[in-house]
Amino acid sequence: MHDDVHLTEGRVSRVLKERLWPAVHTTAAPVSVEWHELPGEPIAPAEGLALAYEKVEVGTDWGPAWGTTWFRITGTVPAEWAGKRVELVCDLGFDVNMPGFQCEGLVYTPAGDPIKSLNPRNQWVLVASEATGGEEVELFLEAAANPVLLDYHPFLPTQEGDIRTSSPKKLYTTRRIELAVFEKEVFELCLDLETLHELQVELPEGPRKFRILQAIDDALDRVDLQRIAETAASARSALTGVLEATSHDSAHQIAAIGHAHIDSAWLWPVRETIRKVARTTSSMTELLGEDPDFRYGMSSAQQYAWLKEHRPEVYAKVKAAVADGRFIPLGGMWVESDTTMPSGESLVRQFLYGQRFFESEFGIRCRGVWLPDSFGYSPALPQLMKRAGFEWFFTQKISWNQVNKFPHHTFEWEGIDGSRILSHFPPMDTYNSRLSGEEVAKASRQFRENRLATGSIAPVGWGDGGGGTTREMAGKARRLADLEGSAQVSWRHPDDFFAEAREELAEPPVWVGELYLELHRATLTSQHLTKQGNRRCEHLLVEAELWSATAALRGLADYPYDELDALWQQILLQQFHDILPGTSIAWVHREAAAQYARVAEAATALIDRALAALAGEGTVALRADGRSGAVTAAAPAAAVSVVEQGGTYVLGNDLVRVTVSAEGLITSALDLATGRDAIPAGAEANLLQLHQDFPNMWDAWDVDRFYRNRVTDLREVTSISVTPDGLVIERPISADSSTTQVLSLAPGSRVLDISQSTDWHETEKFLKVAFPLDVKAEQTLAETQFGYHRRPTHTNTSWEAAKFETSMHRWVLASEPGFGVALVNDSTYGFDVTRPSAMTTEVRLSLLRAPRFPDPETDQGLQTHRYGLVIGASVASATEAGSALNTPPRSVTGTRAVEPLVTVSGEGLVVSSVKLAADRSGDLVVRVYESTGARTQGELRVAESFGRVDEISLVEDPIAEVSADGGVVALSLGAFEVRTLRFHRN
Repeated sequence: MHDDVHLTEGRVSRVLKERLWPAVHTTAAPVSVEWHELPGEPIAPAEGLALAYEKVEVGTDWGPAWGTTWFRITGTVPAEWAGKRVELVCDLGFDVNMPGFQCEGLVYTPAGDPIKSLNPRNQWVLVASEATGGEEVELFLEAAANPVLLDYHPFLPTQEGDIRTSSPKKLYTTRRIELAVFEKEVFELCLDLETLHELQVELPEGPRKFRILQAIDDALDRVDLQRIAETAASARSALTGVLEATSHDSAHQIAAIGHAHIDSAWLWPVRETIRKVARTTSSMTELLGEDPDFRYGMSSAQQYAWLKEHRPEVYAKVKAAVADGRFIPLGGMWVESDTTMPSGESLVRQFLYGQRFFESEFGIRCRGVWLPDSFGYSPALPQLMKRAGFEWFFTQKISWNQVNKFPHHTFEWEGIDGSRILSHFPPMDTYNSRLSGEEVAKASRQFRENRLATGSIAPVGWGDGGGGTTREMAGKARRLADLEGSAQVSWRHPDDFFAEAREELAEPPVWVGELYLELHRATLTSQHLTKQGNRRCEHLLVEAELWSATAALRGLADYPYDELDALWQQILLQQFHDILPGTSIAWVHREAAAQYARVAEAATALIDRALAALAGEGTVALRADGRSGAVTAAAPAAAVSVVEQGGTYVLGNDLVRVTVSAEGLITSALDLATGRDAIPAGAEANLLQLHQDFPNMWDAWDVDRFYRNRVTDLREVTSISVTPDGLVIERPISADSSTTQVLSLAPGSRVLDISQSTDWHETEKFLKVAFPLDVKAEQTLAETQFGYHRRPTHTNTSWEAAKFETSMHRWVLASEPGFGVALVNDSTYGFDVTRPSAMTTEVRLSLLRAPRFPDPETDQGLQTHRYGLVIGASVASATEAGSALNTPPRSVTGTRAVEPLVTVSGEGLVVSSVKLAADRSGDLVVRVYESTGARTQGELRVAESFGRVDEISLVEDPIAEVSADGGVVALSLGAFEVRTLRFHRN
C-alpha cells in the first residue's frame, strides 16, 4: 500500500479543529446580557448579585486590567430542546492557549450558589442535564479582567503588573454568550479521534499504528460535515474495535490525580488567587459530580483557609468532597513554599500549620509532601519531612535542569543527617498534564526505574493560574484506562502510588544531598526587600516566642497564641515559591514589603510586652539577649578603633587586625594568634563588582553563566572618613546609583562588620561583593536549615560546573586544616565561589539585581545589607556570628535581670526554638539541633518545674517519654540531628 500516514494525520487534525469540536455546541438560542463594571477591588458575591445592571451587547469591550465586571444573563430554553443537555456557552474573549493567565469568571445562581468557573479551556456551564423545554434561565457571572503578562513574546517589561500603574484600557471583548445544546455523541467522537490520533503519532510503524489510522479514516468517511450530530454515532462505531483493544501486561501504569497547581501569587496578586481558588474548586467539585472515577488533589492549607473565609459556600462543597475521599488535600504544608531560603523553623511551621489545619478541618493528615514547582530543594528537607511524620516526597521541577538529566524518577532522597525519604518526580516532565498522547508515551519511555517499577504519577489539569482538570481530560483518562499501545491511566490517590512503589522497589536508588535546580539561580537575589523582610521576620517571631514563653511560664503575662499564629501564617504565605524568590509582579512584592513591615512591628510589640513584664518597671539599663533569653545589666557601648596610617586605615583589637586601602578595599585581615592573613598578598576584598545581567529567559528567575564575561570593578571612591561608628566609605556605582559602607570591628570580635546602604537605580545589572581568601578550600560549607551542606569548589564535572550560583542562609565558610574564613549576612542568600589559584578561594556575595520582568522596578531605590568577614572561623564560630548578626541584643529598661528559661551545653548544640505547645496546653516545647556535623552529647536545662518530658515530632505528636532529672535532659545527637522536646506542666 502507499504510505498515507501524513494524509490521514492532516485530515483528522483539520476536521477535529474546524468541524467536529465546534459542532459540540451548534444549536443555539440567544440570551439577554446585562452588566455592571466595578472600578476598584472585587466585592462579595452577595453584593455583586444586588448590583444595578444595564443592558450590553455581546461584542462589547470590557475589563481594564485587574477590574471586575459582573454580568447578568437571562434567557429561555427553547421548547424543542426538551430531553437535551443544555449549556450556557460563554466566550469572554478567551485565548485558548492561556488558561490561568487570562480573564476568568465564576458563575452563580440567583441564590448566590457558585456553579463552576469559566476560563479559556472551560467555556460552558450546565443549565439542564435533560431539559424539559421552556425553563427560565438566570445566571450571574463574576468576570475578572486579569491582564496577560506572560504573552507570546514573553518577558517584556510591563507596568500592567500593579493596579497602581496599569492601563485603563479595556482588554477583552465578549464573543459568544448563548444557550446551546451539548451534542454528547459529537463530544465523545472528538475524544475518540483525538485520543487515537495522539496515540498513533507515538507508535512505531506496525499493525497497531496502521489499524488505528485506517479506523480513523473509516470514521471520518462516515461523518457528514453538514450533518455532524446525526452522523457522529455511526462514525464512532467505526472506532470501536481499535478502542476496545486492550493494553499488554507490562504497560506503564500512570496514577493520575486531578490538579491545578494554583500559585498562591505570581502574575496576579494574592487577592486574585483567593478568587482563582474559588473558581477552580467550584469547577472541580462539579466535575467530581459528573465523573464518578475522577479524583482531584489540592495542596496548601492556606488556599483551603481562604475558601473557608471568603467563599464558605464553595468550601462546603470541598469539605463534602474531602469527606467522600475524592477531593484530596495534599502536601501537609501551609503553602507550596520555597525550600532553599526559609529557615529551619519556618519549614517546621509550614508543616505544623498545614497539618493542623487539615486535621482540624477534615480529620486527616497528609502522608506526603507535594512540591512540584519549587526552585530546588534543600538537603535538610528529608530529615524535616521524616520528623514531621511524612512518608513520601513529590516534585517535578528538577526536570527543568539546563545541563544534567536527573538519573531517577522514583528514589530515596538522603539528607544531611542521613535521613531518607521515598521520592518521585513524574517522567512526563510536567505538573500540568493534559494526558496527551505525547505526555503518556513520554512517561512510559523516560521512566528511569522501568526495570523494577511499573508506574509514575501524572498531575492532570491546567495549572499555575488555576483551572484544573477538564471534562476532556477526564474523557481521555477513561479511554486510556486499558488501551493497546498506551500506558494505562487510572485516577488514584498519591498515597496508594507510593505504597505500591515502596513494595516494588525494595532497594530504591539513592540520591544524596541537595536537589539543585540547574535553572532559576537568580531567585536567591531578586527582590531584596522581600528576602530581607523574610529573614528579619523569621528571627523576630522566634524571639517573640522565646520571650513570651518565658513571661508566660513565670506567670507574668499571657502567651499570645492568636497573635503569633496569625503572624507566622502571614510569613509562611510569603514564603510561597513565587513570592520569596522574587519572581512575582510588582503588586505582590509591594504588598509583601508592607506585610513584612506590619509583622515586624507586631512581633517587636510582642517582644517589648514580654520584656516589660519580665524586667519590670524601672529605669535600670538592661541588655536583653534574644538568643539566650537572658536579661542582664547593660555594658558600656564598645568603642570602635580605626586608625589612619599613611593613606590606609587599620581596624584592630586583641584578636584581629584589618587594613583598608585608600580605595576602601580590604588588603589584609590578620589573625593575630596564628599570623594567618585571610586575604592573599596583593589581593583586595570587599570589592563591589557590577555585571551585565540579561538572561536568555526568565528575567527575575535566571542568571546565565555568561554574565561573568562582563564585569566592572567599582574602585572609585567619593569619600572615606573615620567616624565614631567606624570607617565610612562612599562610592559611586554609576551616574545613577551609589553606595555607602560602614566598616567596624568591635573589641573582642573576629567579625569585621560591614553595613551597606545602596541607592540602586540600575537596569539589568547584577551587584556582587568579592572576597578573595588565602585559603585552599576544596569545599565550601554553607548554612542551610539546622546545619550546613558541602559543595566542591572545583568544576570537575558538569554537575559541579552547573552550580555557579548557590545558596546559603546566614553564613558560608571556606576553610583548610587549621584556618578558615566565613562570611555572615543578614539578608543575602546567593553566592558564588571560584578558585583564582590552587591556593586561594574567592567567595562573592550576591547583593542586588535589576531584572525588568515581571516587575520592571525590581529593587529600585534604597537597599540595605549587613554582612561580616569572620577571620579565623570554624563552623561553630560562623554559626555564632551569623546568629548574632540576625538577632542583635536589645536595650531595655527595668528593675531586674532575667535568668534564661532554657540553656544547653554540649559542643555544637544549638537551641532553635523555645515556645509553648501549639495545642495551647501551656506545655513548653524546645527544639535543639547539632550544628557542626558531628555526633555530640550534652544537656538541656529548663529553669522552671515540669512534669513528664516527651520527645515529640516537628508537628508536636508524641514519640517517646524522655528521662529528666530536675529539669535537666541528657542529649545525644547525631550529625545535624534535630530533636524536639515537650515539657509537660505539673
